[in-house]
Amino acid sequence: MTTADQSQPDRLPRDRATGLGPDDLGTPFLRFERRGPLGYVVVDRPQARNALTSAMYLGVRLAVDLVERDPDLHGLVITGTGDVFVPGGDMTGTHDDATHDALGYMGIDILPFQALRRSRIPVVASVNGLCQGGGLIIAMCADVTVASERAVFRAPETLRGVVDVNLAAMLPVHVGVAMARDMLMTGRRLTAAEAVQAGLIARVCAHDDLEAATLHAAKDLLMAAPDTRSAVKEIMNRRYGPIDEITFAGSLSSPEVVEGFTAFAEKREPTWVPEAFREGKRL
Repeated sequence: MTTADQSQPDRLPRDRATGLGPDDLGTPFLRFERRGPLGYVVVDRPQARNALTSAMYLGVRLAVDLVERDPDLHGLVITGTGDVFVPGGDMTGTHDDATHDALGYMGIDILPFQALRRSRIPVVASVNGLCQGGGLIIAMCADVTVASERAVFRAPETLRGVVDVNLAAMLPVHVGVAMARDMLMTGRRLTAAEAVQAGLIARVCAHDDLEAATLHAAKDLLMAAPDTRSAVKEIMNRRYGPIDEITFAGSLSSPEVVEGFTAFAEKREPTWVPEAFREGKRL
């Protein structure tokens, strides 16, 4: 991928609330790159398979604001590095990468999903590999998702004890109730081809063509009249219905989520799995 242009001067003042520079997303694991009229957020945390920390979730949210307020940028692309797009949140508790004080952002308020859904600038998810959990929500919130043929899609939250209300509300709209039940309640994986067939995404390409296909999708989106595009987006987003964030927040402190995260860290099944079905491996 093209490297960021480091020679450009700061175009915007530092944010008074966070103290961040114009292209600083508050964590070393997110790179913001300017490529012509597009801003790219590159998730680059290979030591943790691109798992998102709290600061990284907030950084994606800040990127939406960054692009929307910059007159030289007209679209946002989110992508990953290596063979992983975004596998969801970091379950190890290693969330010490923030380079700013997230003033005013607490708990689930750091999540970028609503910002992506209401964004007036078009958003493209460029899925280069594993896409699950929060990554899957980002892919569904994007206006267009372009996936490499190597991409894999999964929703494993119930295996961890998490009631992910975004997935429960959004996934059935994309793939239908039967497939959504299968994905949400079993952690079933879909290949990129299966994801297109199910209606989860609309575009898949050869892995080596992903960057070009992503740029093509962004250009397609930018052909539409901005106000018209935003109005159509708002109407379609209503199909998701309300997002029960209170239930989600409550599940994050439940005994099941504690056991689910512990089992993940210890690379075993949670204790709720019947003993006869345990194979001594991480779900």
